[in-house]
Amino acid sequence: MATSTNGNGGAQGAPSDAQQPQLNVLAQYIKDFSFENPNAPRSLQPSDAQPNINIQINVNAAPFQSEFEVELKIEGKADAAGSMLFAFELIYGGVFRIQNVPQDSIHPILMIECPRLLFPFAREIIANGVRNGGFPPLFIDPVDFVGLYRQKMAEQATAQGLQQPS
Repeated sequence: MATSTNGNGGAQGAPSDAQQPQLNVLAQYIKDFSFENPNAPRSLQPSDAQPNINIQINVNAAPFQSEFEVELKIEGKADAAGSMLFAFELIYGGVFRIQNVPQDSIHPILMIECPRLLFPFAREIIANGVRNGGFPPLFIDPVDFVGLYRQKMAEQATAQGLQQPS
């Protein structure tokens, strides 16, 4: 069967580029960043004790004009022998345009794909901040945003189930 073209190289009946799903990053920025090294210079002394590092990651999304703002919030704390070595908090944001995507797919895109695009930049900011604070750079392991999304959805479903009247 022969395929005819529509004059610009595309097959007739095929969706044009304007109808294809699109995710565009319009801006990325540090919204808030803090680093604390409250016990310096004592905390910078070499130690045989392996530090305990605790990291929490949250994603928030909200409409912004005709686009969406997505915030990736990463908080961390390191301590050794009962003394805090350092703590940090980063809110790294991005503005995204999503076009030609079914309405029921927008939330997963905002909570999975957008933070996945932001994460490498946030990871670098944290590594440099920790290094500039006098410690070896902290390279956070890659994050499973699909797993994080599923966990949040399960928590919300459980919370809604508990709030439903019997």
